[in-house]
Amino acid sequence: MCTRFRFCASLLFPQAASTCVRCNASKQQERVQGTNDSSVVSKVSAAAQGYFHDDFLKHFVCKVSRRAPLINRGYYVRWKAVDHCLKQFFHATQSCSRRQILSLGAGFDSLYFRLHAEGALGGVTVFEVDFPEVARRKAALINSNTCLKDMLPDRETVSNQSGHYNLIGVDVRKEQEVEVTLSGAGLQWDAPTLVLSEVVLTYMETQWSDAVIGWAAKLLPQSVFVMYEQIHPDDPFGRVMQNHFLKLNSTIHALKQYPDTVAQTQRFIQKGWEKCVCLDMNQFYFDLLLEDERQRVEGLEPFDEPLSDSRITTQSDLMPDPRPVFIFMITGMEPEMFPLLHPYSLQRLCDQSSTSHASEGDFSLVVFQNTFLFVFGGRTEKDPVLGDAHFLWPHNVPTFVCFNQMTVVGAVPEARHSHSACPYGGGLVIFGGLGKGGRPICDAFYLRPTLSGFCWETMNLHPPPVPRYSHSAHVINEKLVVVGGVWLQADGVPGVAVINLSTGSCVEIQLDTSSVPWPLMLHSFCSELLDSEGSEMVLIGGGGNCFSFGTHLNLHPITVDLRP
Repeated sequence: MCTRFRFCASLLFPQAASTCVRCNASKQQERVQGTNDSSVVSKVSAAAQGYFHDDFLKHFVCKVSRRAPLINRGYYVRWKAVDHCLKQFFHATQSCSRRQILSLGAGFDSLYFRLHAEGALGGVTVFEVDFPEVARRKAALINSNTCLKDMLPDRETVSNQSGHYNLIGVDVRKEQEVEVTLSGAGLQWDAPTLVLSEVVLTYMETQWSDAVIGWAAKLLPQSVFVMYEQIHPDDPFGRVMQNHFLKLNSTIHALKQYPDTVAQTQRFIQKGWEKCVCLDMNQFYFDLLLEDERQRVEGLEPFDEPLSDSRITTQSDLMPDPRPVFIFMITGMEPEMFPLLHPYSLQRLCDQSSTSHASEGDFSLVVFQNTFLFVFGGRTEKDPVLGDAHFLWPHNVPTFVCFNQMTVVGAVPEARHSHSACPYGGGLVIFGGLGKGGRPICDAFYLRPTLSGFCWETMNLHPPPVPRYSHSAHVINEKLVVVGGVWLQADGVPGVAVINLSTGSCVEIQLDTSSVPWPLMLHSFCSELLDSEGSEMVLIGGGGNCFSFGTHLNLHPITVDLRP
């Protein structure tokens, strides 16, 4: 009704309709500007906890608030990836007398002040562009803060032109106005330039964001474009993410037309860029960060949600010819779901005389030969992964006694947690999990019974299944059926992997979830077979969480038909 009324008004009263459109546009801009305020608070929290060093962010917030470890880790990886590209740009252009950073939708970013304090701005001029109201607010903050103002050349007042730092209020969708304003502020169009866009263009209608990418390619012939945005809107995580932004009335537009890295790559090529390289966030975290740095970060706070299905892109080889564009793309930090029920601690299972580790979570616990409980792996606050294996004897239920005199030979599986363990052939089979350094595992081990005890045997799987963790598994008719979990693949979500335990052959099968009316996230859930033939399985609980949208829980149990 409201929509029809406005449509009629636009025919009868053009001026009133135009005012309504401007009002709606203004409200949309305010909502987008609000994402800047939330983002800077989260960055301040991560810096305060030691994830990265930035003494200037705190001056752009009223109060420093501590965010959850998940949020801190997510903003750390985002900050680190952007910093990586900046440092590579500086290195590749160090022989140039003039270099520029053009930050689109900069908000309350402290980039200039941080780089100035690091002494990294030799020959570099920074141009920050945002809505006029955001630029005015930021200029007022800087001019009223002695610490920030002292970082400006000759302690100038922030205006459209302040030496090496230029804060500009202009709508980047207006190409001609942007070109005139940036030229007036001293931007040199032929100088090596890094264009930075962190979750900015996606809030525009796609035609406008495409236009920005196009004019940047046309006007800046010696440049790189670093973009950090969401992708993969149609998997369960992406659907929850989109619903979150819809509730905030901040639609992310480019996802529909450019849903993945292939589409984004073609987008930039078609808009005039010569090269585009994409990496997801896990690739950056595991492949470009040194192990010492990962260990430092992982030791900062207790963290129950390892990195998983988040995407960014970056690249280490920058500038100047051929001219590349580097796109960061992120779906959010979708880590494994927190345990819905806190697992029993082995401190309560073992008698106090035991000297073994006390696994606090995510270990496997299997009833063994109707006599013992077998515990493998897990983690504690001190130990990120454990490789312990223990036989527990129910000597006086509910008190359990560790019984580790059992003879076990063979190569012990790699330490891990969030794996699966299933009774099989008088022993058990272990699959997957999260190993040292937070990397998912795809191996399988058979703990085979022998005359004198047990023997670990490595199973040869072909083709190797996709590494995963926080899945469930059952042995059905000499086959290990692995359901769901978390993997680091950029495309799709885990369905069902069927592993023939006799031959080692493996088949990945995609689950058809079209009949489930909500986004189904199969992480840290429970499963149980509904019949003796193993033709049907029920899945209960589970979900996922993100540093932007919070927590999503699967609403109801579902059943899976396992028949061919």
